[in-house]
Amino acid sequence: MRKVIMFNMVSLDGFFEGQDREIDWHMADEEFNQFAIDQFNSLETILFGRVTYQLMANFWPSPTALAEDPVVANLMNSTSKIVFSNTLQKADWNNTRLVSGDADREIIQLKEQSGKDMIIFGSGSLVSSLMRLGLIDEYRLIVNPVVLGSGRPLFTGLKERLHLKLLNALTFKSGNVVLSYQPVEREIK
Repeated sequence: MRKVIMFNMVSLDGFFEGQDREIDWHMADEEFNQFAIDQFNSLETILFGRVTYQLMANFWPSPTALAEDPVVANLMNSTSKIVFSNTLQKADWNNTRLVSGDADREIIQLKEQSGKDMIIFGSGSLVSSLMRLGLIDEYRLIVNPVVLGSGRPLFTGLKERLHLKLLNALTFKSGNVVLSYQPVEREIK
């Protein structure tokens, strides 16, 4: 059974985007890039919401991305991608499939298939939706040593607590800390 892994950078105060959607505070150095590249060994599919998809689709195939970060650009461009959107009419980025309607049904079917894991980059609304439905199997957060004070929180719309178990913690020289968690099964009373 395939897992759905959420992978996002967050500020120390829990925001994954600044107030104006800026992400210029993300610290992506060589150590981070190697970690990101290593993740691709266990992945088969990248999952996106519309906004993150459009940002990534505009950047990774560009000459700038190919020149500045050819390894990651090649991985991003060649990996299978699914974008969940009810407003996009088409998805032109290489190896991308557009899914409209209920993401949960599609995710459940994908998880039942054999193959490597799936990962969600960015896509806060998709993360929140799948988290509420219990469809995320692992949360990988890179906590950046910065306090934004305001912005868009990663986790929104939860009606009850989600208890997590720490799987791994990794500290980078930059001060970034990768925290990997899995949801803890709750007792039914």
